[in-house]
Amino acid sequence: MSQQQLSLPAKLINGGIAGIVGVTCVFPIDLAKTRLQNQRIGQQAYKSMMDCLVKTVRSEGYFGMYRGAAVNLTLVTPEKAIKLAANDLFRHHLAKDGWVKGLTVFKEMLAGCGAGMCQVIVTTPMEMLKIQLQDAGRLAAQQQKPVMVSPTKLAATNTVLSRSYNSGTAVSAPRAVSATRIATDLLRTQGIQGLYKGLGATLMRDVPFSVVYFPLFANLNRLGKPSPDESSPFYWAFLSGCVAGSTAAVAVNPCDVVKTRLQSLNKGASEESYNGVMDCVNKILRKEGPSAFLKGAGCRALVIAPLFGIAQVMYFVGVGEYILDNFPSSFMSV
Repeated sequence: MSQQQLSLPAKLINGGIAGIVGVTCVFPIDLAKTRLQNQRIGQQAYKSMMDCLVKTVRSEGYFGMYRGAAVNLTLVTPEKAIKLAANDLFRHHLAKDGWVKGLTVFKEMLAGCGAGMCQVIVTTPMEMLKIQLQDAGRLAAQQQKPVMVSPTKLAATNTVLSRSYNSGTAVSAPRAVSATRIATDLLRTQGIQGLYKGLGATLMRDVPFSVVYFPLFANLNRLGKPSPDESSPFYWAFLSGCVAGSTAAVAVNPCDVVKTRLQSLNKGASEESYNGVMDCVNKILRKEGPSAFLKGAGCRALVIAPLFGIAQVMYFVGVGEYILDNFPSSFMSV
């Protein structure tokens, strides 16, 4: 019973550490993904992921690639912890003979579905705030000539971000913009639902992702086990996480494009607004064609693959179990 009690805190710690390490490693690629997905035909500031990263460093400096990272690093711990722990919890309750045996592929998919539905509580506001900060540089680039960047680039970026979230009109004086400022403005003008704009699209992305990822990882990881009673090597767990993560990421990329467009509060010149998921899908199809739904797919695969590979290695190594075994009093006193 004590082992069972230690299980959930250990999984939460493992998921949190994996999220922080993974986000730190791949966040610049995630920023490129957001900016590529928000580009419209005829308004492309970036030609590819590398072009986006190079132009971002030139115009905003090295740390410009980590714009919005603070939001992710703050909220990725509960987000990844909820996702991974919820999946294990659902698998445990759906299994007949313990954690591994008795799970059909359908039940594995059901457990993944439950995990995806749980995580959007944190994912939606996290993505909402992150996207505003990530997309600021693209909007600023539309206001200036992309070739040469003036020393006042930060003020220009802040001016773009400082538009009114309701009317879309620019305010007279630029102000420093942060995730806290955006969240405060949204709560004041739109209430809690402002932070959960795009919830439906987030569910459309995260639930199918989890339905694909978790069963695929479990079955790939099972292939690397020397015997049914032994664990697979840590490198096999890492590779299984990478393959399953990238496959699921590409599969749900159209939903991610829709979510990104819906959650982008600030629009560039002549960029249309959307009145929901179906309106967004119809306008993208009509104006940009089906290929627009694959924008940023390569970037997203490169982001998700190591993120979930690292997560599975954290589980394999048992960092959470080590911390709980060696510092139990710290967690018992909380």
